[in-house]
Amino acid sequence: MTVPRAPLFLGLAGLLPFAWGALTLVSSDLAQWGVSSIGPRFAGPFVMLQYGTIILAFMSGVLWGFATRAEGKAATVGYILSVLPALWVFFMVGAGPTSSAIYLIAGFVGLLALDWYFWRNDLAPTWWMQLRLLLTAVVVACLSLLVI
Repeated sequence: MTVPRAPLFLGLAGLLPFAWGALTLVSSDLAQWGVSSIGPRFAGPFVMLQYGTIILAFMSGVLWGFATRAEGKAATVGYILSVLPALWVFFMVGAGPTSSAIYLIAGFVGLLALDWYFWRNDLAPTWWMQLRLLLTAVVVACLSLLVI
């Protein structure tokens, strides 16, 4: 199934801070322009780590919404699983740029497993994994620049 246009375009737009951060890592001229024009929070590791933290927590809310479609024990399991990304980022991210990037990468890969669980149990849209695989691949590639 094809991903509907709105979720696809919004998902791709959500990659912009990761892509911008990655570009400012590989181009010192772009990084310097970004720091002087829009501030240091919006360049290099800072933008990717801050935005990655926000998005991982946001995805907990998305999964919570999927859990509302379940009933009984399945709903309880869904609600428990849905809070894991937010708890992960709260407890694991923040010790330094390299370790934060590693923990964010692990968090996004773990999120993909949760996405699959909700999708497999017909709680997420049929196109969900197609979108999530694409977005996760780009996020992990961008964050990986902080680890190498």
